[in-house]
Amino acid sequence: MSQVYQSDAAPQFPLPFSHAVRTGDYVFISGQVGVDPQSLVPLGDIAAETRQCINNIEAVLVSCGLTLDHIVRVATHLADMNEQSIYNEVYSQMIKAPYPTRITVGSSLGSFRIEMEAIAYAPSTRQIV
Repeated sequence: MSQVYQSDAAPQFPLPFSHAVRTGDYVFISGQVGVDPQSLVPLGDIAAETRQCINNIEAVLVSCGLTLDHIVRVATHLADMNEQSIYNEVYSQMIKAPYPTRITVGSSLGSFRIEMEAIAYAPSTRQIV
């Protein structure tokens, strides 16, 4: 059986998706964008939107009883791949080593600069072996 999570602290878009679904030991977090959760307005630059995007993912993880350290996989969509170095700088400040596996691709995101989705492993956090 799968468990569905919605976080009051994450943006509430009128779209047909759950913030997260837990199936077994894995939690799949839907794509989050860099918007203020109350206003749903993008924050304007890639650094601010990346920070808010990760904060929104963290809010969803907290509703599942997890932290950013439980993430094992991240998929990131950037509207402008020229902003990847700024994204990487903010990402490495907020997501601590050892890092999850990751892919970053360029995508058409409308008014958003970034969208990130994640997979978390509930029983433990990332560790170097």
